[in-house]
Amino acid sequence: MRGAKLLAACLYLAAAATLVVQAEDPYFHHVWNVTYGTASPLGVPQQVILINGQFPGPNLNSTSNNNVIINVFNNLDEPFLLTWNGIQHRKNCWQDGTPGTMCPIPAGTNYTYHFQPKDQIGSYFYYPTTAMHRAAGGFGGLRVNSRLLIPIPYDVPEDDYTVLIGDWYTKSHTQLKKFLDGGRTLGRPNGVLINGKAGKGDGSDAPLFTLKPGKSYRVRICNVGLKTSLNFRIQNHKMKLVEMEGSHVLQNDFDSLDVHVGQCFGTIVTANQEPKDYYMVASSRFLKSVITTTGLLRYEGGKGPASSQLPAGPVGWAWSLNQFRSFRWNLTSNAARPNPQGSYHYGKINITRTIKLVNTQGKVDGKLRYALNGISHTDLETPLKLAEYFGIADKVFKYNSVDNPTAEQTKSIKIEPHVLNITHRNFIEVVFENHEKSVQSWHLNGYSFFAVAVEPGSWTPEKRKNYNLLDAVSRHTVQVYPKCWAAILLTFDNCGMWNIRSENTERRYLGQQLYVSVLSPEKSLRDEYNMPETSLQCGLVKNTPKPANPYAGA
Repeated sequence: MRGAKLLAACLYLAAAATLVVQAEDPYFHHVWNVTYGTASPLGVPQQVILINGQFPGPNLNSTSNNNVIINVFNNLDEPFLLTWNGIQHRKNCWQDGTPGTMCPIPAGTNYTYHFQPKDQIGSYFYYPTTAMHRAAGGFGGLRVNSRLLIPIPYDVPEDDYTVLIGDWYTKSHTQLKKFLDGGRTLGRPNGVLINGKAGKGDGSDAPLFTLKPGKSYRVRICNVGLKTSLNFRIQNHKMKLVEMEGSHVLQNDFDSLDVHVGQCFGTIVTANQEPKDYYMVASSRFLKSVITTTGLLRYEGGKGPASSQLPAGPVGWAWSLNQFRSFRWNLTSNAARPNPQGSYHYGKINITRTIKLVNTQGKVDGKLRYALNGISHTDLETPLKLAEYFGIADKVFKYNSVDNPTAEQTKSIKIEPHVLNITHRNFIEVVFENHEKSVQSWHLNGYSFFAVAVEPGSWTPEKRKNYNLLDAVSRHTVQVYPKCWAAILLTFDNCGMWNIRSENTERRYLGQQLYVSVLSPEKSLRDEYNMPETSLQCGLVKNTPKPANPYAGA
């Protein structure tokens, strides 16, 4: 009965969702009903997670500085959380949606997110961070448009399409979770999806998008999968790359793009070919055998099926590395973008601290675990941020500060919360070193960073001479190829508790992540908001009165 009432209330609120325009930035209200459902993405009926009956979930369309309010009703049978991959939540990690910052939404209840994509534009997505829910769906596109007063560095497109690509398993998320809990890997995916579907490739598929001849379209491509890098391409069409994870880039045409897990690219595609059908193609990278799927594009008024001859994808990771090196930040475009401490000239800022993160895998008590610097993170019942805010951090975790691990330190693995303490506004160099044979993809919540280098071998300070210190793209995800390293630079000017994680869900779930604590020295509202009154409390702080305005001042 409780669930029925919750569902009825959710449907009523969804119908009544409204836009309220105030003197401040506008407010957009959404109501999302999260339920289980049945779908057959790969031809096998299986349980999926729906949002308002949709798989994938609805596209969240916003504009820079809008107030986004989403009332999430959890009608699943277990706790649930959503994160907004790439949204920085300035001064507001309370809405970040990771287990280290928020209590999950209990089954049969609801929680309202309220955040602003402040001074951000670009292509993003959202997904669940609890359990292995991401393997069942609950993800969707998230776009942040420039305000009308800010011109964009390309003609206004005819329409705006989101393409969500990702690997997929036919086993349920609960079964996949049992595999990981039992010390097994997920193994090879069963297929690849484009917007929740796997094309038959025989001409019988309904078109995913329709194009008008001669018109140009914004096509946003995000890899929402669990672990597999994918290459995306469109028959007979070039893709002009114009934006990447919130930054306008120097515009170049590409036949195909490698999109690693957690990454998003914004492109312009012009319908300048013979009016008929064409295939979009997504295929796996760096697997022994390639997994491919298709999605259909149809020209309005076109005649003729798509060719059965699909464009070939690239081979090897050297091609992918060279493509990464071709990406450059567009320094002349007008856009909302972060500018901490004059970071347009980030190459001239003195580095105050270097943190090297070495990813490893091993077994603890006979079960598979993944680690960074020898520590395999585990989430606790009390979120790390709440422990810090309520003054009981010493009862929940300790700060770890292994900035440059020795080979001996990375040989063994210990399971515990992994938290780094970073001084507010310090300019930090973070090096990801990958000694393994698989491609890694790393994401940092709450920030964008300058991805200044990805190179083979091991990192040493002498390698800084190879950094791009002029126009590296400001982004939030970076890949690291086998036996390679990647370096990023950023100013930690956004107070809060922020997640650095492997976007490979298997690795994240089994410990390959950590949190960065950035505290306001003055405990000022200028630097960080107080915990919202509506925030959920759990673990050791459940039913505990909130501290009386610990952050104050201007």
